[in-house]
Amino acid sequence: MTPRVASSVLVGALIRMAEADGGFGAVLRKGDGISGAVLVLLTERGAIPRLLERILQPDGGYAWHSPVPAGFENVDEVARFVERRGRFDPDLWVLELDIASAERFAADMNAFG
Repeated sequence: MTPRVASSVLVGALIRMAEADGGFGAVLRKGDGISGAVLVLLTERGAIPRLLERILQPDGGYAWHSPVPAGFENVDEVARFVERRGRFDPDLWVLELDIASAERFAADMNAFG
């Protein structure tokens, strides 16, 4: 079995990565420190966020994928989605990262795992 990074360590690393790129990161919901799922609201200059979730792959590695098939029309839809997920999964971490280049940062997140 491949060892994995604790959720609290991953969240801290993502916030530091965003800040190193001149952005801002905040924990909106704190989940289980060891094995909680991590949902990231990735925004660019306060625009409607793109949602990414860390998913276990068949090969045992991790990748970041969108948990919704299409984007959101407004911020209220995003908030409702996150609220529903939080009720379903009490261990869920929700993290907001506001950075200048959200697409590049998302690609870096996949490289990071």
